[in-house]
Amino acid sequence: MSLAEATLRAPDASAGAVSAPSAHLRFDADFVRDPYPHYAALREAGPIHWTDALFNGAWVVTRHADVDAVLRDPGLSAQRTAGWVKRVDGGDRRSQAELRAFQHLFSRAMIFLDAPDHTRVRTVLGAGFHPARIRAQAPRVAEIVAARIAALGQRPRFDFMAEFARPVPSLVTCMLLGVDAADRQDFIAWSDDLAAFMSAPWPTLDQARAAQRSLLALKRYFDALLSARRKAPGEDLVSLLLAAEAEGLFRSDAELVAQCAMLLLAGHETTRNLLGNGLHALLDHPEQWKALIDDPALVPGAVRELLRYDSPVQYTGRRVIADSLVCGQRVRRGELVIALIGSANRDPDRYTDPDRLDIRRREPTHLSFGRGAHVCIGAGLALMQAEIAFASLLEHLPTLMLAGRAQQNGNAALRGLAALPVMQAQA
Repeated sequence: MSLAEATLRAPDASAGAVSAPSAHLRFDADFVRDPYPHYAALREAGPIHWTDALFNGAWVVTRHADVDAVLRDPGLSAQRTAGWVKRVDGGDRRSQAELRAFQHLFSRAMIFLDAPDHTRVRTVLGAGFHPARIRAQAPRVAEIVAARIAALGQRPRFDFMAEFARPVPSLVTCMLLGVDAADRQDFIAWSDDLAAFMSAPWPTLDQARAAQRSLLALKRYFDALLSARRKAPGEDLVSLLLAAEAEGLFRSDAELVAQCAMLLLAGHETTRNLLGNGLHALLDHPEQWKALIDDPALVPGAVRELLRYDSPVQYTGRRVIADSLVCGQRVRRGELVIALIGSANRDPDRYTDPDRLDIRRREPTHLSFGRGAHVCIGAGLALMQAEIAFASLLEHLPTLMLAGRAQQNGNAALRGLAALPVMQAQA
């Protein structure tokens, strides 16, 4: 069976399967360009389906209420890296041994932990993302945004992704962690390798090897930085984590380094895609862009609508801890359940005219930051960056318009753009 297209089905009748729908799940260029018609077909066909196209087999959950429930369900585990690494396409026992260092470090990131370890680590990281601490960073974020806009000057045409959406979140993340901004290109390259592995429908051995090389490179970088901070602590997040280590709140250096690496990845990967997807949506709906120019007070609500309309995170996964029911379907211990966040955010049972971008929408908010114990710890930082960025773009570059076709990043899970050509209208 092709990985690009797999018929949705139940694995076998004994599993208590739902009736087989006629829809298909594809990860081809058409799906990456616009997954939302595919999601609509899945929602219409049923709340849960089995597919071979994801991670060597998984259940996919399609509707808002059910995705919300999956994300909150304590009977579903975030510990899913072992099967992920072991089942790479083209892997064997030799490759499993080769990737052991990757699995050892990868599995210790907070996003892959369950309680009580997740609670312990999240409590430590939560201090770094306390709302008051995030608000205190707003002036520095505004300076970074202003500098990027000033660098664009009067340029009539530029690639928004390269010139703004990539550098701004990476510089903010470097500032927050206390790492050298001069190293951010290395961070972006390492993070891209990890993101490619984490979001591949069925990762290849080459993707796993690249992710391991980059994660180990991040480990070496943070090992050196942590050593320096132990001698001379600062006010940054890395220093805060070291203080927690001194109190015994981290169980190993690997656990500490894993949090640093994942914060670096999460800190800029999804935010750059929020900025890129968001601007693309607004310029593709110029009446919405003009409404924001006329009333900048709409920006906070607009950012939340942009997250709903085209989420940077399209799906996430959980492992079944014990045989149980999900959406009335019998699922077995060890099986993977994929919550289709992008589909949930367009569910007509939750939103009026869900395929319409409406910056004045007042319906319940999106699921793009997740729900439950694993709700995005950096949501406040991402929202602040986006609000500052869009407000500044509207003020200083109000005549922006699309200057060509956007280029997708090719990533079905971490949806974003590789390039977004824009231009400024001449007076």
